[in-house]
Amino acid sequence: MPSKLAGAISDGAFKVLLGAALAVSPTFGSLFGVPAWLMVVTGSAVLISGTVEIVYGPRRSMAACVRLMFVYDIGWTVATAVALGVAWLGSTAGGEIWAGYQAVASLAFAVLLLRAPASAAPPATPVQPSTPDTTAGEPTP
Repeated sequence: MPSKLAGAISDGAFKVLLGAALAVSPTFGSLFGVPAWLMVVTGSAVLISGTVEIVYGPRRSMAACVRLMFVYDIGWTVATAVALGVAWLGSTAGGEIWAGYQAVASLAFAVLLLRAPASAAPPATPVQPSTPDTTAGEPTP
């Protein structure tokens, strides 16, 4: 398995686990200072994104998949920095910024990955018919 493909599947698996945790644990909502419904929506979106990445990532162009993951992760970093800055200034909107980015960007990622060009199929190997064993029954020299 190529390393980029393994990376894409691992990234998808991480999103599935994170999405499930965010969607079912009320602790995350209180930790981020957001309503529970927002964490359920965010977790569901991240879960969907991870599932799409696991299922469709191997079927799409690795260049497109890596590019989408890169843009998503850069956005995640920026959204996290902005959310932390807003929280540091004393506002309670940091959690909403982070959760909102996750919800919107995860669904955008899934849609763009579904629309990405399919990977080129490996060339078909011609099947050679087996040749009959013409030495059957003859003694070996």
